[in-house]
Amino acid sequence: MLVQSTPLNHAVVIEMEPIQDSRGFFARGFCKETLAQHGIFFDVVQSNMAFNHLPGTLRGMHFQVPPFCEQKIISCYQGAIYDVIIDLNRDSPTFGQWFGLTLSAENHLSLYVPKGFAHGYQTLTENTSIHYMVSEYYTSTHESGVRWDDSAFGIDWPRIEELIISPKDKQWKDFNKSTDGMILYEGEGHG
Repeated sequence: MLVQSTPLNHAVVIEMEPIQDSRGFFARGFCKETLAQHGIFFDVVQSNMAFNHLPGTLRGMHFQVPPFCEQKIISCYQGAIYDVIIDLNRDSPTFGQWFGLTLSAENHLSLYVPKGFAHGYQTLTENTSIHYMVSEYYTSTHESGVRWDDSAFGIDWPRIEELIISPKDKQWKDFNKSTDGMILYEGEGHG
């Protein structure tokens, strides 16, 4: 697998290197040792799936606050999504910036989401299946989010006529870059 940097501090794209033959292909989608060589120390404690029936389903922008900040690796195994992350680490040089890319069953890309980042996605096709590897157990008392359309970030989402968004995701408060954001404990930045 190949690890490629993104414009955001510590976030990377993981690209599988399929070995193909007449049966199909084999590819490594996660390797703790390879990630560690890139300064990413990731222990998986949960593996989650999400399925979405319709294009235009938007989930996000979610994160957990300290001390339950989580790292994630997001992959799309059926269909396609536009995956977005926002750096909410106040001491980061890319604080408040976002990055997005298409993850699909065809391109075999995954996105590593460091601690202190918000994450969300919009489905681009029908019947999408997304797989999350997560470094921290889900803790509802430490769950938070920012609005997908918050002008503080100006995310350029793909144009789809009808968006499907949960009431919870529509109601996140406005983000204030001068007062909001996370101060992570030393050593928690990305691994």
